[in-house]
Amino acid sequence: MSEMRKRYSELRSAIDELSNKLFKMHHSHVECKKGCDLCCMDYQIFPVEFDSIKEAIKNEEIQTGTKENGSCIFLKDHECQIYEHRPIICRTHGLPLLFMNDEQWELSACELNFTNFDDEEFTAENTFPQDKFNSLLFVLNKNYLNEIKSDHGEFDLIPIHKLID
Repeated sequence: MSEMRKRYSELRSAIDELSNKLFKMHHSHVECKKGCDLCCMDYQIFPVEFDSIKEAIKNEEIQTGTKENGSCIFLKDHECQIYEHRPIICRTHGLPLLFMNDEQWELSACELNFTNFDDEEFTAENTFPQDKFNSLLFVLNKNYLNEIKSDHGEFDLIPIHKLID
């Protein structure tokens, strides 16, 4: 495994740890469960993630669903077929996300969760710092592309459905 893919795995573990902590913190508001798949889309991901997931699932028999209205090809019968190896973006769905947009901080939360939650109750301690982790992933991907001498540019993304091509 390349050094950068190893670091990707470590970053994914750190994100899982924080996500699990936040899911426990917000358990009374989170409605996410098997069958909830509104956020399961055909996302585009960085090559470091794409290659890591491709390697992880190469010997697995993956059943795919149909790609309808931009939904994820790995969603079959309302269940993610690559859940253990899913991309970082999928690991944070359902959580309140804090990010910078047009020079101001914004909060995003699932419309199915946090229906009886006052926005004033969200703080830096109980939201997921999306920009922080996206920046780390961006730099890691840039280093990965240099490491493998890829033709991909640092801003190139690959649709998840291409994992099965």
